[in-house]
Amino acid sequence: MQNLMQKLRQISRSMAGALALWLIATVAAALPPTPAPPQAEPIALVGAVIHVGNGEVIDDGIITFDAGVITAVGSEADGIDTAGHLVIDLQGRHVYPGLVLPNSTLGLSEIGNVRASNDVFEEGEINASVRSAIAYNTDSELIPATRFNGILTAQVTPRGGIMAGRSSIFMLDGWNWEDAALELDDGQHLHWPGFKRNRFNPETGRFERVENDDYQTQVEALHALFRDAASYDGEPLNLNLAAMQGLFSGDDKLFVHADGAREIVSGVRFARSYGVQDIVLVGGFEALQVKELLLAESIPVLYERVHSLPGMEWHDVDAPFRMPFLLQQAGLQVGIGGGATQLHRQRNLPFYAGTAAAHGLDREAALGLVTLNNARILGIDDRVGSLEAGKDATMFISLGDALDMRTSQVLGAYIQGRDIDLFGMQQQLHERFRDKYASEAE
Repeated sequence: MQNLMQKLRQISRSMAGALALWLIATVAAALPPTPAPPQAEPIALVGAVIHVGNGEVIDDGIITFDAGVITAVGSEADGIDTAGHLVIDLQGRHVYPGLVLPNSTLGLSEIGNVRASNDVFEEGEINASVRSAIAYNTDSELIPATRFNGILTAQVTPRGGIMAGRSSIFMLDGWNWEDAALELDDGQHLHWPGFKRNRFNPETGRFERVENDDYQTQVEALHALFRDAASYDGEPLNLNLAAMQGLFSGDDKLFVHADGAREIVSGVRFARSYGVQDIVLVGGFEALQVKELLLAESIPVLYERVHSLPGMEWHDVDAPFRMPFLLQQAGLQVGIGGGATQLHRQRNLPFYAGTAAAHGLDREAALGLVTLNNARILGIDDRVGSLEAGKDATMFISLGDALDMRTSQVLGAYIQGRDIDLFGMQQQLHERFRDKYASEAE
């Protein structure tokens, strides 16, 4: 019996050891790339096609940067001094400003069906004190997959309730959220209640649109919240009311999430009635129907449904594709957000802009939807969004047109001058199975 017990213990130790080795190998394989070190020396990219982000394209361009900041941008004819720089000849490849992704849950959600890997939704309707910043996970495997398409900056936004909390803007590189932060607590997110809601009909097996019986109750709760916040003097301590003070001083933005025309009008008028100065419309599926109000109130739109079906049966099949062009043609400031698409599809942000370019917009204007326009709407255009002297050296190099999935191939990227390692799990899997099937073909 003792010998048997000893053998069982040996087997258990062996199995435990094998399991430990397997776990270590699995975790090691899943580790994201190591954050890049600070820029060590001045760099000059020459022989490039530079897409500035403001509509300008510079052929045979030169861009120099040092200590994470762009020092010069121009053509070879401008005689930019590259002495003392590490000179990299791009031989006609394209340089773009890092793309800016608004309204994303990147870094808050990892595996949809694993509750422990999701820190997106809070319980209750009023969550103004929630901060996405402290939940942001820089080790997310989705970050390398996202930045491989040139997305180098993201607004990370909480969900849950009609007052969801405060978003923060992150560079997609860093050891922790403090390192990655570009702008902390940039604004509050208000999800205006819908006049209608979806309800499942068990008889037909389909969802149908019905009146939202809770609409009035939800609006009254918002009125009570904003009344209390506008008159709050700090006593007694109330975290929700304290978190909203920047809305009334103009320091924080209010992102009003609404798609229907009635909801947009109601949300905007509500916010203005409490003196909220800086409003951004997020979603905006029917924004074109209320363009006069948005123009009069100088409210920009983060449109989020470029790759979607038409809203009504009588709409043209390409209506969502043309909407960015129509909104811009109407005189509105327009960007493209990611909140209406699933998280793993938000890395397609450049291709949403490409679709807009194929349906009315000039190609460089379409690029602006995901670079300078988004940066302006988020209030970070002094740092990112275009390639101009004095701004952060946040850019990427593509073999072809970055807005076309057939030609886009990101070869390298810099965030504040740091040379980013783009090799992640997606590239590892690509190489593994490319070699596998290549050997089978032989």
